[in-house]
Amino acid sequence: MPTHGLPGSAILEVRSLCKHFSGIPAVADVSFRINAGEILGYLGPNGSGKSTTVKMVTGLLQPSSGEILYRGELVQPGTSSFKHYQKYIGYVPEEPYLYTQLSAGEYLFLIGRLRKMREVLLREKIAEGLRQFGLWEDRYSPMASYSKGMRQKVLLLAAILHDPDLVILDEPFSGLDIATALMMRIFIRKLAETGKAVFFSSHVIEVVEKVCASVIVLRWGKVVGAGTVDSLRTLLHRSSLEEVFADLVELSDSETAASNLLALMKG
Repeated sequence: MPTHGLPGSAILEVRSLCKHFSGIPAVADVSFRINAGEILGYLGPNGSGKSTTVKMVTGLLQPSSGEILYRGELVQPGTSSFKHYQKYIGYVPEEPYLYTQLSAGEYLFLIGRLRKMREVLLREKIAEGLRQFGLWEDRYSPMASYSKGMRQKVLLLAAILHDPDLVILDEPFSGLDIATALMMRIFIRKLAETGKAVFFSSHVIEVVEKVCASVIVLRWGKVVGAGTVDSLRTLLHRSSLEEVFADLVELSDSETAASNLLALMKG
């Protein structure tokens, strides 16, 4: 199938990516590209294959078939090309797995030093990041005492400390309060304005619609829609991305299902 994105040289390109578990396809023939300055939304219901795709793109899972290219170079886990690729990606996973006995500052310092960042610059970036994310007052507290939203902020800071070319976000708004989510939306747009490529995986339709110009809709591991938000709305004669999504993943009977559940509750 054709790839999707703006014309020009892609930061990330995925070609016919597939992943099978015990012979069952979790991701089937997915292709896309993300260029510098682009935010690509990767949208689908739970179990559609979004996180599996993300894990393949980050190297946490080996694809069953297909290719992943960074700036035109084939990326293969366990090779020098993959080590080179890792230097230029930032990743925020869906679940905030952290060394919770450490403070945010200690954790970020550890991540920065593992990425061989200069100590003086690293400390400056950590201090400013903690202030901007409202974590400065808690900088000495162990992350075990942090809320999920606070931990999510630490993960985002860890992902961008080294100034990556490609930022990969898997449900990055999970656990965030309204004010922080608004700031994050603005921040992600500004990341793209500086030339970063952003891969934004989520099932929260309204966030994707506000942040992403281009989207891919996934259902049962397959791409069922791709293009700009505006083009998909026009093509399917819908006024919102939510309505487009409902059509593409065949959720048109949601009203009936909700009514049936209510009737079931009443016995």
